[in-house]
Amino acid sequence: MFEAVESLLAEREELEQRLGDPAVHADPATAKRVGQRYAELNAVARAYHEWQQVGDDLEAARELELHDEVPALERRLPELAERLQHLLVPRDAVDSKDVILEIKGGEGGDEAALFAGDLLRMYTRFAETRGWKVEVLDANESALGGYKSVTAAVKAKGTPEPGQAPYALLKFEGGVHRVQRVPVTESQGRIHTSAAGVLVLPEAEDVDVEVHDNDLRIDVFRSSGPGGQSVNTTDSAVRITHLPTGIVVSCQNEKSQLQNKEQAMRILRSRMLEAAQAEADAEASQARRSQIRTMDRSERVRTYNFPENRISDHRTGFKAYNLDSVMDGALDDVVGSLVEADLAERLAAVETS
Repeated sequence: MFEAVESLLAEREELEQRLGDPAVHADPATAKRVGQRYAELNAVARAYHEWQQVGDDLEAARELELHDEVPALERRLPELAERLQHLLVPRDAVDSKDVILEIKGGEGGDEAALFAGDLLRMYTRFAETRGWKVEVLDANESALGGYKSVTAAVKAKGTPEPGQAPYALLKFEGGVHRVQRVPVTESQGRIHTSAAGVLVLPEAEDVDVEVHDNDLRIDVFRSSGPGGQSVNTTDSAVRITHLPTGIVVSCQNEKSQLQNKEQAMRILRSRMLEAAQAEADAEASQARRSQIRTMDRSERVRTYNFPENRISDHRTGFKAYNLDSVMDGALDDVVGSLVEADLAERLAAVETS
């Protein structure tokens, strides 16, 4: 059982030696990539050794007829085996990445923009509970508050445990989020339905995608928005078009053209990485189509019903009546239901392969 672990342990020892090499740390991107893989394999090693130890303890307890200890060890052993099996299930190659999060108000006008702002606040609070940092890269605010569109980076501190990085947990948030509530502009107390779209991209590093200057068209224009310093006064906003793919990114949040260009390039690289990953997944998994991971982003994924204080995820059937807490960042149960559903499907694919 778990024969594949031995090769992973050998890889872990090799990575441990590399991490002691100053040349590896001279390249931050390489050091981060090696560190992330080492953390993944370290978790596997710990789980494997604990499983072995409990197995040995159980065998010894039976031989010595320590009847009081046997039941607890018998319960513990399959729990550890299941945990180890979960760690051995193949993950998305970009699960260890940070995130570029894009939220756009959809149907519903000003109310949709307000809801987009609520979603950003929800994800920000969730990030704070995990010690992550949220940085707004670009924002187009609406007149009544909220955002017509907003793009933010969500970054972890240090090297997260496997499955605990921002992309591994937030990748299931992509899609259309529908809200049902009484808008602030509604004078007669009627419930309205509006929506916001969420796009989750793994944040790319320079080494992840190759971008040639000759493939870019860069345009500058004046920032637009409801008001504030530097708005409509200088040509600081930047629009970048990647000609080979047709991907267009614009950024106007910063005061300088250079800063906006840097932010736009971060978003562009992440979109290119996501597109490449989607293409690779499609080629490699024709036999397996995950309901969660490959869902069309135009499809409704979740409903937030404020009058009933209810949140419902339409992919897993998850439903809870603590919407107020969820909007304040208590997303663990919602996200957990999606992670578990995806893991179950991955396990099923491994068992049938």
